[in-house]
Amino acid sequence: MNATPEPEEIPLSGAAGLDLRGEAAGKGTPVLLLHGLSATRRNVVQGSRHLIKRGYRVIAYDARGHGSSSPAPEPSAYEYADLVADLETVMEQLRLERAVLVGSSMGAATAMAFALARPERVPALVQITPAYTGDRTTRLEPDRWAGLADALDHGVDSFVNAAVTEDMPEQWREVAREATRQRMERHEHPEAVADALRVVPFSEAFDGLEPLESLELPTLMVGSRDEADTLHPLDVARQYVERLPRGELALEEEGESPLAWRGARLSHAIGDFLERSAVPPQA
Repeated sequence: MNATPEPEEIPLSGAAGLDLRGEAAGKGTPVLLLHGLSATRRNVVQGSRHLIKRGYRVIAYDARGHGSSSPAPEPSAYEYADLVADLETVMEQLRLERAVLVGSSMGAATAMAFALARPERVPALVQITPAYTGDRTTRLEPDRWAGLADALDHGVDSFVNAAVTEDMPEQWREVAREATRQRMERHEHPEAVADALRVVPFSEAFDGLEPLESLELPTLMVGSRDEADTLHPLDVARQYVERLPRGELALEEEGESPLAWRGARLSHAIGDFLERSAVPPQA
């Protein structure tokens, strides 16, 4: 049996030549992973290599200001328009005429915005814990996002304490704290992530949810129950599914940790969805 190829780091360019860092592995149908706000490219399928093993070409990159990628040229340049421009530039650089887009949270809104504008370039779409409500990200008050950004200015420990509060059920609290700490320690420019926290939640990805009603792409919606994940309301995922002509919802059982946190199981769900949607590993 052939060994599953290891992802190899690749330098990429975003809009206006911004330096981005990514990785790729495999040779089949391209699957492009887009991570969430304050995360990195390793936090979409949580390091799982199942899709690579299944025969897909999996590509991921750190968004501007995140992970190993360079900060935006201005602290305000973290609008969804900037993120979509980076995605389009990456696809052009990699000569991807079409690619499955798998986005988590901020990455979900970025992927949806691109798919709405260029549906012919997206054979299938996966939205992991979408939080964009049609005019802003989740329903958190502005001072909550400002508090997270301010906490990050004071270091990783401060951010972890602000992000994972005592009202999270104890069964998930320590796992969430450790996962948050690990992802925040991967950022080379934490001040840039703080800038993104002040901009992304108030940026417009697309205008309202009505445009989803005309998007004929097969779309897998991966929700999370609110008990474990208050930042990504389950009702947002359900609203997307209700509007999308070909949308379907994947959700963990009650009492289980969120599907979005379990990379192997999530990747199996994505792979099964792609094959059901006639997007095989080899085009």
